[in-house]
Amino acid sequence: MDFNVKRFAADAGTFLSRAVQFTEEKLGQAEKTELDAHLENLLTRAECTKHWTEKILKQTEVLLQPNPNVRIEEFFYEKLDKKAPTRMNNHELLGQAMIDSGNEFGPGTAYGNALVKCGETEKQIGGAEREFIQSSAINFLTPFRNFLEGDFKTILKERKLLQNKRLDLDAAKTKLKKAKMAEARVAPLSTSPPPGDVGYVANVSYLVNFLHVKWLKMWAEEVTKAEQDLKMTQSEFDRQAEITRLLLEGVSSTHAHHLRCLNDFVEAQTTYYAQSYQYMVDLQKQLGSFPSTFSSNNNQASMIGGASVSVPTLPVSTALSGIGGRSSSGFSELLSSGGSRKARVLYDYDAAGSSELSLLADEVITVSSVPGMDSDWLMGERGNQKGKVPITYLELLN
Repeated sequence: MDFNVKRFAADAGTFLSRAVQFTEEKLGQAEKTELDAHLENLLTRAECTKHWTEKILKQTEVLLQPNPNVRIEEFFYEKLDKKAPTRMNNHELLGQAMIDSGNEFGPGTAYGNALVKCGETEKQIGGAEREFIQSSAINFLTPFRNFLEGDFKTILKERKLLQNKRLDLDAAKTKLKKAKMAEARVAPLSTSPPPGDVGYVANVSYLVNFLHVKWLKMWAEEVTKAEQDLKMTQSEFDRQAEITRLLLEGVSSTHAHHLRCLNDFVEAQTTYYAQSYQYMVDLQKQLGSFPSTFSSNNNQASMIGGASVSVPTLPVSTALSGIGGRSSSGFSELLSSGGSRKARVLYDYDAAGSSELSLLADEVITVSSVPGMDSDWLMGERGNQKGKVPITYLELLN
């Protein structure tokens, strides 16, 4: 490899000149060229964009993967350009545990069957979460990383180059100022011969004039060279300032792109939560259709975390035959007569569809039988609201 001594010396001289200029500026011994207000505002805006992009990126990563150890592992796999091992998420792990326990208790039992259904739904939610994370990583996280690791690094590089060009410009201004001051000091020097020997005086006068002309010429050349350097560094500074300005103005298009990415992220979240909601609604309907086989000591509202939760009651056939003579005959008469009666609601009930009526424990509604309706159901009315209600949630009033 060829070693260019002149190039090395020039680079070393430039570096030394910048260092001296920077030091003198810090000590207040040299003037500093200030950037125009528009460019300063663009630089501030770019720094603000970088700061908040980093923060949003970090918090989104925490949202998508709360486990810091897994995040670190995925980071190393990404840097090594290797695919991270596929692992089950929390919903899928819970779902698998429910399915395994349901199979152990027996899928033919009510509890075992319910566990299997819940487990399958949790795994569906886990799959939806996986799709949401993948979509967010591609459409939201990747563009944010690309800005920080690509566009903003280019901005930093050009900004550093602009700083160097600014130091070169101010160093050239300082050099020209010193050259003009030296030239001004040399110009008024006296060249009149001192008294004494004529030959000696003539020789000394000639020497002084000769040196004076030399100095004037030398400093004039220094001033000319400094002016040329200043003109060149000013041109390079202006050119670099324009390049930096164009890059900084591109941050506006970055904001527009990040806005589209944000819309994609919100859409992915909407899809994920809508899927999860639909899965749980379907699960509720499946659980609500299971026959109740619990003992009578469970036929009352349970309290979980301070909230009343309805517990299924005995099957209708048992209810009609074993609740008591008056209640059983009351339901039988109502089903056979087709009339209407007042009934008190025993437990909360959430309607599984638009044809059903939601119930609150201890409220009183009007119930009636409808020809052709399943014998386990009655038609309930509450004001203007009307819908099917399960008999096992009711107690007829006299």
